[in-house]
Amino acid sequence: MKKRIVFALVVAGLFGAVYFLNLLLPVVTGYAAKNLASGVFVSGRNQDALENEDLNFSVIAFTNNTVDFEKREVVSRFLWGESKAIYIDGYGCILVQDFSEDEIRNRSYQAVQPLSARGDTLPWPAGDLFADSLPKGLDRAKLNEAVEQAMADTIPFKGSFAVMVVYKGQPVAEVYRDDFSAKTRFLSWSMAKSMTNALVGLRVKDGALDIHQPLPIEAWQEDNRSAITLNNLMQMNSGLAWNEGYGSLSDVTVMLHKVGDMGLYTQEKAYEFPADSVWEYSSGSTNLVCRELRRSFNSDEAYLAFPRQRLFNPLAMTSAVFEVDASGTFVGSSYVYATMRDYARFAMLYLTDGKWLGKQILPEGWVGYTTEVANGSDGRYGSSFWLNQSGEFPDAPRDLFLCRGHDGQFICIIPSKEVIVIRTGYSKKGEFDLNLLLKGVLESLE
Repeated sequence: MKKRIVFALVVAGLFGAVYFLNLLLPVVTGYAAKNLASGVFVSGRNQDALENEDLNFSVIAFTNNTVDFEKREVVSRFLWGESKAIYIDGYGCILVQDFSEDEIRNRSYQAVQPLSARGDTLPWPAGDLFADSLPKGLDRAKLNEAVEQAMADTIPFKGSFAVMVVYKGQPVAEVYRDDFSAKTRFLSWSMAKSMTNALVGLRVKDGALDIHQPLPIEAWQEDNRSAITLNNLMQMNSGLAWNEGYGSLSDVTVMLHKVGDMGLYTQEKAYEFPADSVWEYSSGSTNLVCRELRRSFNSDEAYLAFPRQRLFNPLAMTSAVFEVDASGTFVGSSYVYATMRDYARFAMLYLTDGKWLGKQILPEGWVGYTTEVANGSDGRYGSSFWLNQSGEFPDAPRDLFLCRGHDGQFICIIPSKEVIVIRTGYSKKGEFDLNLLLKGVLESLE
């Protein structure tokens, strides 16, 4: 009898393990396929370098990855799991999930061309011709020390790919690890949320969206979700249930690696708290914003062309690529690729209150709205931007607001000091100290 019980327990455990692995394997292979494909085909990085650094953790490190340069796709395998990511010109790499590969490839992607690279023929920021003289009030030696320290690759400054500083509108520091350059597109991770903020602002300026009106999502009209607004989603206090933990099977890992329509996945979440009360960081909320943004257009062609036509081209962000999910909706939570200089151009738009070279691009007052403290956030968050109203970064002014991405991506904007600090890299929690970098940069301005 006892042997039969033990046998039954062993069998149950095996079935449980197989069941869990069936749920987990698409996340494992999906992460590897998507990030390797984008790293190779969008960022132009080497497969070995990506596998040895960006993919060298947990079970992801054991995936077997095949890069097909002719078809421009990546297939990743682990045990009996397999995922494929395919490249679409102008729109990056897409995991094949819930939609057929033919359907994904044949969608009406708009071939909106970026502005031709300006090189050194036009002055910054319209081009890359930097001023010969430095702005007044800058201690070059101190700045160099701060930037070199940030690139040291030892804790608390481990894993930096690049650091750039813009002061009084001029780039004053730009440093890259040996295997990167000014032409490298770097992954935004959640810094993409802030670019989604800009796209929403542009549609508000067009009169096509009202962020304070309840969303007309049919499935929500018979329950408490009918009160949720775009503003709630952008301020991360919609009340929708969400788990942002980057463990094995959380809402965010499932959404990014197992789901074809990421906004719909979020839309179907339960109502957990009254809207505009409890703050809960949610990548799903931003992807639902992107889905609603798509609904504001008369055609997918117009939607897909929108970031390039209205944001990237006007700001001379010639490198920027905003990736879409398998349904054709921009992955505003996570997937923008751009050079350091183009990230700097984006930051300058927000540093100058939504103006670009004197022209008002974002609605008047939009940056002010963006930096208002979201209810429930304790001063940590505004609308798709992080804030320093809580004093999280004690050596930086409270008016600091920033784009912040997984594994240590930062675009820091400090209006009172007229300074922008950008850092990209691959650093796990506790390996990079942003406050110390900001302290060093700010001390060079005093």
